[in-house]
Amino acid sequence: MLKINYFLWLIIPLLFSCSNEKEEYINIPLEFTVPSNFPDLAYNMTQNPPTEKGFELGKKLFYDGRLASDGVVSCGFCHIQANAFTHHGHTVSHGVDNAQGTRNTPPIQNLAYQTTFMYDGAADHLDLQPIIPLTSIIEMNGNLNAILKMMKADKEYQKLFGQAFDDGAITTENMLKALSQFMVMVTSSNSKFDKYRRKEAGGALTTDELAGYDLFKSKCASCHATDLMTDNSFRNNGLAVNPMVKDVGRYRVTELAADYYKFKVPSLRNVEVSAPYMHDGRFGTLEGVLDHYESGITDSPTLDPLLKQNGKLGIALSETEKKQIIVFLKTLTDHQYLTDKRFSEY
Repeated sequence: MLKINYFLWLIIPLLFSCSNEKEEYINIPLEFTVPSNFPDLAYNMTQNPPTEKGFELGKKLFYDGRLASDGVVSCGFCHIQANAFTHHGHTVSHGVDNAQGTRNTPPIQNLAYQTTFMYDGAADHLDLQPIIPLTSIIEMNGNLNAILKMMKADKEYQKLFGQAFDDGAITTENMLKALSQFMVMVTSSNSKFDKYRRKEAGGALTTDELAGYDLFKSKCASCHATDLMTDNSFRNNGLAVNPMVKDVGRYRVTELAADYYKFKVPSLRNVEVSAPYMHDGRFGTLEGVLDHYESGITDSPTLDPLLKQNGKLGIALSETEKKQIIVFLKTLTDHQYLTDKRFSEY
């Protein structure tokens, strides 16, 4: 009897210790610094501040195929880190049961600086954006009720939600907030170009890179503006309409005739590794993209005025200028971002 009592006396404090450890866990805020060469944030961090466990939960959700109807297609299935979180090599995204969409997978970098998402701007808040691919029948085909049921039965999700949020609730709102915390932290700001702009070590540009940068500023930066390399606007860049798809772009959201065939201007960060290009992935190389702007523009009522000046279509570019612009674009590759283990699945 004395031995049993002695055992209980030893084990009870351990049980209380484990219980208190869980209850007293402090969720550590994550530091988020706006790079000196970046514009102001668009995302309101005070409403959903990134934390250690919120980020960990968001990352788990991002790579969890169980959110899709087939148990396979996660967010990370189409957003591959090594390719700036795009679906490299695929003209358009592939979803459940190998269903194919109509648009190329966009990169997810520096989303905290944007106010609209998707090529047509269908989402105007980062917390709401994931609902679109989650519930799309040709992407993840997920059911929110089924996803909640799965998470509530999963011990790791129970623990993470409990640590990440004050209410500890496994809800759609908290799930979306966790995904945002992960995506907000997925920031690309350490390319050779960034170091050049911030006058840091490793930022010396070559003669051709500087020439390409000057050309870029005069011929491309009206749309690919600021060091984010996008002005986040919607523009018709003169692509011939694919008769098999007839994607009307921004018009699908606004139903304004002025928005026909306008798509969101993508950031050119890490563009070296994110082929193919354009909203439908029609160009496999950067050379093909520049050839389009030089001689492939299709006129239409909503064509961006910058591509039709003095009665001429396109942007005048010599072969040498194209090469120099491409050399400059490669300075936008952020190798730290592409290999950062904080963002990787394993």
